Amino acid sequence: MRVGLQGRLFFSHLVVMLVGVVSFIVISRATSHHLFAGHLDQMASMGRVVDEIREELLSGFENAWSGSTVLALTVGSLTAAALSYWVARRITQPLTEMERITRQFAAGNWSEQVPRSDIPELARLSRSFNRLALSLQDVEERRRELIEDLTHELRTPLTIVRGYLEESEAESQALTPATTQLLVRETRRLERLVNDLQELSKAEAGQLPLQLQAIALPPLFEKLLIRFDSQIAEGGPQLGWRCDEDIAPVLADGDRLEQILVNLLGNAIKHTPQGHITLSAQAQGNQVWIAVTDTGIGIAPDELPHVFERFWRSSQAQSSAPGGTGIGLAIAKRLVELHGGRIEVESTLGQGSTFRFSIPQA
Repeated sequence: MRVGLQGRLFFSHLVVMLVGVVSFIVISRATSHHLFAGHLDQMASMGRVVDEIREELLSGFENAWSGSTVLALTVGSLTAAALSYWVARRITQPLTEMERITRQFAAGNWSEQVPRSDIPELARLSRSFNRLALSLQDVEERRRELIEDLTHELRTPLTIVRGYLEESEAESQALTPATTQLLVRETRRLERLVNDLQELSKAEAGQLPLQLQAIALPPLFEKLLIRFDSQIAEGGPQLGWRCDEDIAPVLADGDRLEQILVNLLGNAIKHTPQGHITLSAQAQGNQVWIAVTDTGIGIAPDELPHVFERFWRSSQAQSSAPGGTGIGLAIAKRLVELHGGRIEVESTLGQGSTFRFSIPQA
């Protein structure tokens, strides 16, 4: 039969107690008689009459010593056993509670936390356990949200594709060019959604290796604006950039930094029918803050906290630029964090938005 931790602690305390008691008895037995006899000899040398009652005194001492030893051993053993049981229970009770709460977590109940112990080591273990539980709860909630959001996002294009294909099959007619174009657009939307999800999953798991190098910003800004300028329809927003020519280069992965800016610029172009979009950079301490400012539709104040959430799209964006996946900003945020920076947004409804993020200087 396997003995639990509480039993082992209890028996270990008893063993320590028994070793101490046995050591006490052996040493006391070996020395007390000799010491008492020496004391009697000392009294005799001082002229006191002890020879006639020497044996009686020694016998009385032996009886007194034996009786007191038995009493002390009985009381000490009971006290030590009770104390050992209390200490063992005090140490193992938090561990037993952890085991019980772990079973609750396994059943999906995250409402309980491990109580704090008065023992410093167990208190640190309890805090670590509770932090782990909160982290697991967050992961589980994110997983559920991802499944719900993904199901919602996949449902629309799949329903459209299935509907047109079933109609074509029912009427035994070939697909028209317009219908084919619509189906191609929806399948591309599905492909873009899957690719974005894969990119976001890798970024959140920290599986995107970064090839850090010094990158000069003015040439990068110029290249990006030339790339996007050809995608803007006539009468659309005007693109521009500004920063000091001698601004310090940033320490970043070139491809990932470009991906961040592409997401932010693409988002700005979608939501800015007319006006201006400006790409800028400014050094602050050992960081460089890069900003994308537009004069587009803006974001409502109550929606700003949700901007970087997966699959979230503002009410204005859903009406002005349908078809997006709602993952681009979440990817941008995670890529900025992988570089050791942070990303912020400021916006006024109807006047435009500014997305800014920091990157360390090289």
